[in-house]
Amino acid sequence: MTALLALAMLAGEALAETRVAVSMTAFDNPFLTIIRDAIGAEADRAGDIEVVFEDAQLDVARQLDQVNNFIADGYDAMVVNPVDGNATTAITQAATAAGIPLVYVNHPPGDVDRLPEGVSFVGSNEVDSGTMQTQQVCELLGGKGNVLVMMGPLENHAAIIRTKDIHDVIATSGCSGMTVVEEQTANWSRAEAQDLMTNWLTAGVQFDAVIANNDEMAIGAILAMKAAGTSMEDVVVAGIDATPDGLAALASGDLDVTVYQNAAKQGQVALQTAVSMAGGTPAERNIWIPFEPVTRENMAEYR
Repeated sequence: MTALLALAMLAGEALAETRVAVSMTAFDNPFLTIIRDAIGAEADRAGDIEVVFEDAQLDVARQLDQVNNFIADGYDAMVVNPVDGNATTAITQAATAAGIPLVYVNHPPGDVDRLPEGVSFVGSNEVDSGTMQTQQVCELLGGKGNVLVMMGPLENHAAIIRTKDIHDVIATSGCSGMTVVEEQTANWSRAEAQDLMTNWLTAGVQFDAVIANNDEMAIGAILAMKAAGTSMEDVVVAGIDATPDGLAALASGDLDVTVYQNAAKQGQVALQTAVSMAGGTPAERNIWIPFEPVTRENMAEYR
């Protein structure tokens, strides 16, 4: 009887466990690593959640295959950090057809404003990120100067909106003395940004500020400038995300501006939402985690 009771208890525990599958755009992205770690930490805290992670390796087709495999393996819910927001239709259709709750995190799907029942998005409103960032740069420049812009992937929703934010702020009366002299993608990458900045420096481009769509690219620009002997006191450098490396660059005086995107909160809430939906509780279609401006004056609050 004791053995049978133990088996029954184990079976009950297994049935009580919620199984959630997660597909991330890339495991080697520092910001996305924070989200992934937060999802794992929240699962550990809850204690009755099994989470598996897959790396899409920046491949749209690979990510769709992962989602189809999650469905075939009978997971209770899925969390997807989309490689390309414009390529999420097939993922959404597969999840809804299978009746499996789906939570997009950080990078919004193309139809974020009209998601079907059983699908939710957890992230931050990108209109705030680039706006906060560029407003701070404008203040530091006194409303005028030449600006270099480093963009994320050209098809990426966050990169598109953050770049538009830059131009929208520069179009305002108080910042209209700022001019974008070069604007190119560095694909969120520190290494690509370093190469791009080196090319601009070699070409003799004159600038007063570098506005990057994320901290990694801002750090790449900084590395290139320091290697070329550029005084960091003579240029304003701005990023977004307030990653640990970004905050370290801010503390050292190399980075001037960043904007805190609460990656850990996004991961935590994404998993909570997925588990809640798996349990039959409807979720809001869009769950926003606010951005917050970070400067040297308040950076201690974020370290």
